[in-house]
Amino acid sequence: MEKYLPEIESTPVIEKIELSCPMERLFDHFADMPEAAFLNSSMGTDAGRYSFVGLDPFLALRGKGHDLELRFNGHKHLLKADPFDCLGSIMDTYKVSNPSSLPFTSGGIGYLSYDLKNIIERLPGKAKDDLALPDIYFVFYRVILVHDDHDPGHLYICTTGTDPRPGGTMEEFSRKIMDIAAGGQKNHETHLTPVSCRPKLSSNMSKKDYITSIKKVLDYIRAGDIYQVCLSQRFKAEWPERPYELYMRLNKINPAPFSAFLNYDDLSIISSSPELFLDVRGGVIETRPMKGTRPRGTGPDEDKAMVEHLKASAKDASELSMIVDLERNDLGKISIPGSVKVAEHRRIEAYPTVFQTISVVKSEKEKNAGLADVIKAVFPGGSISGCPKIRAMEIIDELEPSVRSIYTGSIGYMSFHDTMELNVAIRTMILKGKDVYFHAGGGIVADSDPETEYEETLHKARAMIEALGCDG
Repeated sequence: MEKYLPEIESTPVIEKIELSCPMERLFDHFADMPEAAFLNSSMGTDAGRYSFVGLDPFLALRGKGHDLELRFNGHKHLLKADPFDCLGSIMDTYKVSNPSSLPFTSGGIGYLSYDLKNIIERLPGKAKDDLALPDIYFVFYRVILVHDDHDPGHLYICTTGTDPRPGGTMEEFSRKIMDIAAGGQKNHETHLTPVSCRPKLSSNMSKKDYITSIKKVLDYIRAGDIYQVCLSQRFKAEWPERPYELYMRLNKINPAPFSAFLNYDDLSIISSSPELFLDVRGGVIETRPMKGTRPRGTGPDEDKAMVEHLKASAKDASELSMIVDLERNDLGKISIPGSVKVAEHRRIEAYPTVFQTISVVKSEKEKNAGLADVIKAVFPGGSISGCPKIRAMEIIDELEPSVRSIYTGSIGYMSFHDTMELNVAIRTMILKGKDVYFHAGGGIVADSDPETEYEETLHKARAMIEALGCDG
């Protein structure tokens, strides 16, 4: 595969400039460019300090199953290969040193579909693939913009040299970025504009069908097949407006530490994920499984009651503990023996529409393990499949009528200098043509109440439904 890859300069060039507008407004100027990407992570939390923009692609890897397409500078090569191995080859080919303390200065941004599970395990594949989206789509860029939430008045332009840039020089493109960065207002407020129509919302499962599926999961649990399965339903609506406008609406309603907007071919991906799947830097791997949800109340007193109810829930505590054990085992496949530790357990995090409990699990990466090796060892995340994982995924294939595609896969970056950050693609919308698709689900355990579990999916979908302005 390496023979197909173009050469690039070894070290990115980094320039620090002043920034006078929010990152959301800066990216607005680039959102319609082919394969532009925005990872909006700077929320001032310990999980989200930096935001990244990918511009001016020179290489893209996309495909379905083992049928892959590698594209650069107008050339396309079709390959039959393991997509994780291809990612690993790209990362090895372009391995460079990082000239700064920034976590991501060169590399790629993209997504890994949940359905890549079929590359790792033999699974029945009964669900209908009606959207036929790529399983993997990663784009590698000449230009990465980096914003540090600890230094909000500045922007870093990181450029990687490749074959001559089409449509103008790198200096001209960088000057355009500088002009946009200097031309905004620091305190610009984002206002939601009314949608031109109120789209109708539908689901691929009726309430009756979803509750019937929950009862089937409970039967499997009682039979001893599994301890937990994460079951979801898929919603559909129309969105006649510009795709980035939907991202702006969702980001306003439900800002999250791992949100994203990807403008890839004939689809746009819009995410407001609160969950970290994998962070790799300095040889340390971190994952933050999230389990246990309560809706936000109408005021401080109701919020406090919801938090106390979540803290006291034996069901939610058990659910998270099972997933933590699963993640520890998965990380053990790729980590130095004895290094896997639970750094924090059942921390409550507040978001605009829900409260969630998370745990923080860390380990030390094996020296010879690449980023793609780390992903393959733990993919997909246990928090969105179930326990034991393989049997849970078999049951998901049986009970969910449509493949998940990007939902519960991962979105994020992989760098050429051995760092990586991927979210769990929940609270995530797929815009294909004028149709929008998004899932919501929850973990089913032995003492789950079907009616309550169904209502939880609506709580989790609330921000996305509001962003669309749906009638319901």
